[in-house]
Amino acid sequence: MKLSTRFIKNAIATAAETKTQMPWERGARREAFIATRKSPKLKTA
Repeated sequence: MKLSTRFIKNAIATAAETKTQMPWERGARREAFIATRKSPKLKTA
């Protein structure tokens, strides 16, 4: 059980220090993405 506990503690510590931004996080980048999705698109034939 000790190995499992150590693994879980390390996984939680690594997740807490990771600074990767996810696409669903709120912010200017997300709002720009939504604006491009909602804008009318030009059809090219």
